[in-house]
Amino acid sequence: MALADSARGLPNGGGGGGGALRGGARSHPQQPELAASAGSGVGAAFPEIVELNVGGQVYVTRRETVLSVAGSLLWRMFSPADASALPRDSKGRFFLDRDGFLFRYILDYLRDQELVLPERFPERSRLQREAEYFQLPDLARRLAAAAPPRFSALLRDPSVCADDPPAGLAYLEAELPEAGVSASPTSSRSPSGGPLLAPSLSLDAGGGPGGRRSGYITIGYRGSYTIGREAQADAKFRRVARITVCGKTALAKEVFGDTLNESRDPDRPPERYTARYYLKFNFLEQAFDRLSEAGFRMAACSSTGTCAFAPEQGGLADDKIWTSYTEYVFCRE
Repeated sequence: MALADSARGLPNGGGGGGGALRGGARSHPQQPELAASAGSGVGAAFPEIVELNVGGQVYVTRRETVLSVAGSLLWRMFSPADASALPRDSKGRFFLDRDGFLFRYILDYLRDQELVLPERFPERSRLQREAEYFQLPDLARRLAAAAPPRFSALLRDPSVCADDPPAGLAYLEAELPEAGVSASPTSSRSPSGGPLLAPSLSLDAGGGPGGRRSGYITIGYRGSYTIGREAQADAKFRRVARITVCGKTALAKEVFGDTLNESRDPDRPPERYTARYYLKFNFLEQAFDRLSEAGFRMAACSSTGTCAFAPEQGGLADDKIWTSYTEYVFCRE
């Protein structure tokens, strides 16, 4: 009875076992063809969401994003219908042996064809090389146009080696003096005979905008505070023993003036650097105000800390003493 019920939907009215065999004979030759198709990779299409392993960094994006610039390397890699030819890592992600950090900017460009980089981006030349590798000519041109002139390009620029160099630009005497003509007393050369760069005018008096020097100043301090059993209720606030000043001597004296204690490094020339100055006051905010008034802005900071129980320091048994060392880097262009 079960055999008859299962044969009702077969062609020819399901006429017994012969009809079942005929139906099976018609479908059986297709199976080797399907197996061959699977083995050849046909049908292994790209997914809509693509996972990329670029130099160990994993990125997830849409396939239409990597196809957004026609003719690029990624466009040629992900255009075919067959995805089996591309290399993959152990987790099945498409693998690209390139700089994984810089690829984020390549991917951002592919999303909207705009170039947006962080302020003072230091990897511009390397990113241009990546753009050329991925065959993104428009991105490579933008990076090349926005790049600052290289030192060798300045040497080839006639205006740099002119008799009257532009204001604010360090002067180089790139040509050797002719035979019988003495060198200029202001020229500077290395022992091998090559030109040396004169001290930057931007770090001398009057070199920056409005006559200001440009450079960096680092403020450091070692502070401590105590937390008792009742946490914040018993907190003894920050104690700063000394605020140190590191940087160029002339810059430090300009910013802090008479509040700068030079007793540990009294004879330092103005154009030399020091790490032995400290301030006569212990308020960080006062130092910040002076730096801000002088046109400096904070560029970076870092801090480390340790914790010790107060009995080891002669305090109460339940108190904890936290000690930290912090540095703030300020910059003025």
